[in-house]
This record gives sequence, C-alpha cells and structure tokens, in this order.
Amino acid sequence: MRARSLVDGYSKQEVGNNPPILTGFFGSFGGRYVAEVLRKPLHELEEAFLSIVPSKEFQEEYQAKLKSFVGRPTPLYYAENTTRLLGGGRLYIKLEGLAATGAHKINNALGQGLLAKRMGKKRVIAETGAGQHGVAVAAVCAHLGIPCRVYMGEVDMMRQKPNVFWMERYGAEVVGVSSGSRTLKDAVNEALRDWASHPEDTFYILGSALGPSPYPDMVRTFQSIIGVETKEQLASLGLKPTALIACVGGGSNAIGFFSPYLYPIDESEERIKGTETSNMPRLIGVEAGGRGPGKGQHAARMSGEGKVGIVQGYKSRFLLDEDGQVLPTHSVSAGLDYPGIGPELAYLGDRGRIEFITATDRQAIEAMDFFARTEGILFALESAHGGAAALRLLPSFSKEAVVVVNMSGRGDKDLFITARELDRERWREFLQREVDSLGDAL
Repeated sequence: MRARSLVDGYSKQEVGNNPPILTGFFGSFGGRYVAEVLRKPLHELEEAFLSIVPSKEFQEEYQAKLKSFVGRPTPLYYAENTTRLLGGGRLYIKLEGLAATGAHKINNALGQGLLAKRMGKKRVIAETGAGQHGVAVAAVCAHLGIPCRVYMGEVDMMRQKPNVFWMERYGAEVVGVSSGSRTLKDAVNEALRDWASHPEDTFYILGSALGPSPYPDMVRTFQSIIGVETKEQLASLGLKPTALIACVGGGSNAIGFFSPYLYPIDESEERIKGTETSNMPRLIGVEAGGRGPGKGQHAARMSGEGKVGIVQGYKSRFLLDEDGQVLPTHSVSAGLDYPGIGPELAYLGDRGRIEFITATDRQAIEAMDFFARTEGILFALESAHGGAAALRLLPSFSKEAVVVVNMSGRGDKDLFITARELDRERWREFLQREVDSLGDAL
C-alpha cells in the first residue's frame, strides 16, 4: 500500500515520497470538532497513523495477517444466473462476507488493532450497530491479546443477539446503551465519552469512515483493500467496471470499495459522473429507504433530507430537525440506521462523483431472498440494499456493461429478522419450542 493512498481526501499537495500535508477536510466536510480533552489523543493518533502505518514493518505484518487471519483476497463472483435472468449488464459480486467474522469490518479492525498495539495501548473500545464491527474488533483483540469493551445500543442488542453472543465468546465486554434512540448513534456517543475519560491507555477503534479526523481517512485506508482487490480481479479477467454499487450507512464498505476510482476529481464547478462510455465507472451508494418517506422512517441523508451539520466531532450531512437536533432513523438493517454519513462520501456526493439512491426494507429483504435462491449467496441485510439496487438497475445497462456490487457482509447474523419476515409462523413455533424446552430443563 503506497503512502499516497493514506491521504486521499486531504490536501493533495505531495512532498517528495512523503504523505501530503494534512488539512483534515474533504472540501468543507470533515474536520475535528471535539472537546479539549480529545484534542491531544486525536493528534497522537494522527501522528501514529502517518508514521507507523506506511512503514515497511507495519505493512508486512498487516498484509500477512490479512492473508492468514482474515482470509484475503475475497472472491469476485460472476452472478451468471442473475445476469441471465435479468438481462442487461453482467453482474459480479465482491464476497466480503467470506472474510473472517463475516464482513468487511475485519479489514479496519485489524489495521487499527495493530496500530493500537504498536502505540502501546493497553485497552481497546469500540462501538457497533449491526454487531459486525463489534465482532471483528472482539476477534482482533482476542488475536492480539488486548482487553476489549464494545458499546452497543439496547435496540441493536435485541435485534442482533447472535453477534452479542459471539462478541462475548471472543472475550469482549458488551455494554448496552440505554440513552437516546438506543442505536448506533448513541453507542458512538458512549464510546467517545469512555475515550475522553481514559485517553492515556485506551485506543478507540471506530468502525466507519466518519468521526473527527483522522478517522475518516484511516478507516478508508484500511478498507481500500476491497477496491484494490476488485480492480485487480477485474483486470485479470480483462474487464473494466461500468458501475460499482455499495450500501451506505456511515460508509466504510462503500468508500473502501470505491477507493481506486474516486480521484482525481475535477476541481472546477462541473459535476462529474461516470457513464458507460467514460473511463470512470459510475459509483452508486445505496442508503436505507426504510419504511418510506417521512421523519423517522428511513436513514437517507444524501438521497433524502440530509442537512449540513456538525455531529460527533465532524461536519457532514445528517438527518436534522429545524433546530439542528438529530432526528430518529429507521432501517431493518441495524448497520444502516445511522443519521449521518462519512464526510468524504458527503463531499463526493455533492460533487456528483457518487450517485445516491435508496432501497426500502422490503426491497432489501426480497433481494436477500433472491440472491440466496438464485446464486446460493446469503447477503447481510445491509449489503442486500446494494443488492436490491443492482437488481433494479442491471436491466438498464448494455450487455457489455460490467456491474459489481459489494456484498459487504454475510446474512447469518440477521436470522432473527429475516426468519420473522419470511417464515413467521414456523419461526414463532420454533422459538416457542425453545422457550418450552428451556423451562423443562430448569
């Protein structure tokens, strides 16, 4: 990984072979809007990120563990059945769900975990929504021998109970968050409070490409392996992508998947979009359309009613009311119901480089079921939003077009949601038998 990849999205001025001078902003988005108590640990983190991560020693260890521990490279799968059924472009799926712990989250968790160890930190904390980031951090901490605490909203703990169980099996302490909406936003708040109270010995592994700098750039750096591999795998087949599609919550899988194709970007006022005839692929981010339009019914920031604001230490687009207060959100997928979006994605969306659309809860569930039956691939509900968009858009492309969707995670974790939605009566009967048998055992 070249040092250049560490700082895309900051100032583009390069100094010899060294990283550019940082500004911490993507256009007007990003920054570091934090209390004084967090300024020093963030500065320390930035210095460590820029000095340690590009080093030969770090990269050799990271790349070796990506191969042996994470299981990279993940496959690029040609969805031949779907392509034949729908017509239009050829569909490929990047199978991040086959990485260790079942999602792309392990790429970033491993990178930050190794950085924490080299910085001499004695304790790791994290936040999680759908639980995949929490599971990845817990697994990495077990692997590296570092104590781990994960903050998770109580609502998310209920709907993602299997991931809570696995985090605890890896030895993590899972702390339920009862404030606010009791979802991802509130888990981030609690993690930031913890870090502010223990900055000397604690490393906060933030799971998405958001928050105060340098987190957006750092998370994209560790997730860029997804896009790098995809580009190389396509090239080995003699292909260039026409469009890349990814679900977007905070945005770590999307920004990593899109990373080889983001820059250079025209700095004029002209908006840029990839087309079938250009050398730049279309980049399509799919947000949670939830139950439909209306406050509290979705989590569509860029394709909905997002407003510019400063929340949780960074400037981006958020779902806010008239007074600037964060609105409630909804998505069937716990990983997409965050009210904000990573600042680099907001910048690139405003510039027109990334297109944003939505998929509803129902469309995501139907896409999950379609790919399971048609391709034998089980999408996580988050990833199924991208899958739903791919199914909708694929027929509109020419037969020569190459469309790639990122399956950022595997759907095993969603059993308690998808079984309830797709096989309600038999699922209810099964759960009742389990409750009855538990009572008999006691």
